[in-house]
Amino acid sequence: MLTTNVGSIDRILRIVVGVALLAWFFFDQGGGFWHWAKLIGIVPLVTGLMGSCPGYSIFGMSTCPMKRS
Repeated sequence: MLTTNVGSIDRILRIVVGVALLAWFFFDQGGGFWHWAKLIGIVPLVTGLMGSCPGYSIFGMSTCPMKRS
């Protein structure tokens, strides 16, 4: 199972950027590579919603505050 490694501010920014790119894709009826490149917004949206980033896991990073026990 993926551990949570994305903090709250990071999650909000990922969701906002992901939604903005996907909205731009659907409202702009252009063509070509750059139009389809906006679909990369799926990645930050999904990682923001899940709260886990595989890239952070690979590099051992985390933006979550440390839990004190």
